[in-house]
Amino acid sequence: MAYVMCMGEIPLGRPNWNRLFETAAGQEGLFTTQQAADAGYSPQLLIHHVHTGRAVRLRRGIYRLVHFPAGDHEELVLAWLWSGRAGVVSHQTALALHGLSDALPAQIHLTLPSAWRRRRFRVPPDVVLHHSDVPPEDRAWFGAVPTTNPRRSLNDCAREGLSPELLRQAAQQALRRGLVTRAELGDVEEALEPFGGLAA
Repeated sequence: MAYVMCMGEIPLGRPNWNRLFETAAGQEGLFTTQQAADAGYSPQLLIHHVHTGRAVRLRRGIYRLVHFPAGDHEELVLAWLWSGRAGVVSHQTALALHGLSDALPAQIHLTLPSAWRRRRFRVPPDVVLHHSDVPPEDRAWFGAVPTTNPRRSLNDCAREGLSPELLRQAAQQALRRGLVTRAELGDVEEALEPFGGLAA
């Protein structure tokens, strides 16, 4: 994706490796074309660094510095950067990150802002999209990426029809660990009512 300078925008300055490295270091070694441009790297210079082995292209517009080996959660950072850092890791993926239930989703669940619902773009095959606005009080952080907190994750999964067994297991674990109160799990209680309730 080429970087196009808009009217009034500051032109690319001198390439600043330290700035690019610092950005990537906070994102498990990953960075975007735009972040590279912000550090003074033109698309052509970025391609040069790919050819010389200093960076590797992971997905269109997203790269990793070779100084950073692929991390255990690189795919989460990759999905987050793909969303322009607007997405929040959520639903079953968030449950797994919080260590709740035995849910091991094969795809990354990512919630994008409601306003993005009508946007058309190619979704990576390993990403499942949801659309909702996630306020700051519903967020937590897992390393470099934002994720929904346990309360929001549990209620989101209840509304999306997660299996009763996994939902009950996750909710009971969260209650035992003091991550949530029962009063905060209205959607979970409602979803589990036909299956014997939360305490079954």
